[in-house]
Amino acid sequence: MQMLKKGYFGDFGGRFVPELLMPPLIELEEAMARIMPSPVFKEELGRIMADFVGRPTPLYHCQGLSEMLGRNIWLKREDLAHTGAHKVNNTMGQALLAKHMGKPRLIAETGAGQHGVATATAAAMLGLECVVYMGSIDVKRQSHNVRRMKLLGAEVRPVEAGTKTLKDAINAALRDWIAEQRTTHYCLGSVTGAHPFPVLVRDLQAVIGREAKRQFMEKMGGKLPYMIVACVGGGSNAIGAFHEFVPHREVRLVGVEAAGTGELGCYHSATLTKGEHGVLHGALTKLLQDKHGQVEPSHSVAAGLDYPGVGPEHAGLQAAGRAEYHCVNDTQALNAFQVLCRTEGIIPALESSHALAWVLDNAESIPRGEHVIINLSGRGDKDLDIIEEVLGI
Repeated sequence: MQMLKKGYFGDFGGRFVPELLMPPLIELEEAMARIMPSPVFKEELGRIMADFVGRPTPLYHCQGLSEMLGRNIWLKREDLAHTGAHKVNNTMGQALLAKHMGKPRLIAETGAGQHGVATATAAAMLGLECVVYMGSIDVKRQSHNVRRMKLLGAEVRPVEAGTKTLKDAINAALRDWIAEQRTTHYCLGSVTGAHPFPVLVRDLQAVIGREAKRQFMEKMGGKLPYMIVACVGGGSNAIGAFHEFVPHREVRLVGVEAAGTGELGCYHSATLTKGEHGVLHGALTKLLQDKHGQVEPSHSVAAGLDYPGVGPEHAGLQAAGRAEYHCVNDTQALNAFQVLCRTEGIIPALESSHALAWVLDNAESIPRGEHVIINLSGRGDKDLDIIEEVLGI
């Protein structure tokens, strides 16, 4: 989606931040324009992505699921990237940019822990200090990833404020950045926040869609897929999968949010399907708020979707009618998790399971024989404690 006004996607985006945050944001925007297009940066990042991250990731045709549904189901295997999720595409790019900017310290927020692990990985690989903020509730339910971050040399700081989840971890990271901006780069994990973060993260994650398009067209003799489906919390994996296909209006773009338990009045994370216009973490977007404009708590069985806002580009794509957004509940996602495990021998992240669940439950609305690409944004190792607690498996 083109920005008609700097930092905006249609009516959404912008830079609504305290004055103290303006200098590092402007510095980052200038560094992006100066450093990222340079041959030296592009060559170094390309080498890291190929030799360290393991790109390109495969585009896999699910024979069992395809036969079961009567539609051709493909998975873009971001779970096979180093660290087990798409997050590393963004963190390696931002960490390398920080190093070129002369910033020796990275800070990050994380919910499901994958962004924290990916930031800690990038910091270790490039010789940078790393501090990760994580809501204390997420520290408990994603203890596996907390241990990984510590092994990689990162300091994990639990956040006890507010709902003790991702929103509050972002708030804590922003306070740190204000205090330490001279030496520190904030490695934001999604396409949220004030300009230029939604553009920076989108451009680093767009490798997903570029690869998927090339791989699918090579396999199918130049044909484009019928549909691209991805889960949406903050929205980085979905924007990464969608971006290359936005100009191809014949390709349906479907984002899937978390409906929580699905019960009437429950907390959920369905920002685009049930939220309203508002400002969160520096951007005008859609968010969950009460009648007084106060941000409401969010919930999902998938910690990485547990966020009351969404990236402004998604809000712009929805408003323009270019992408459609739906939601599925915890039970549907848990069912899809088990289906993929037992049908294809792949253990997906609970976040990715939301995208799969929508396809399973809405297959009849897709013409028979058509081709659907689901972005498998991460692997499910991190979620096994949740699976054991909820399903007893």
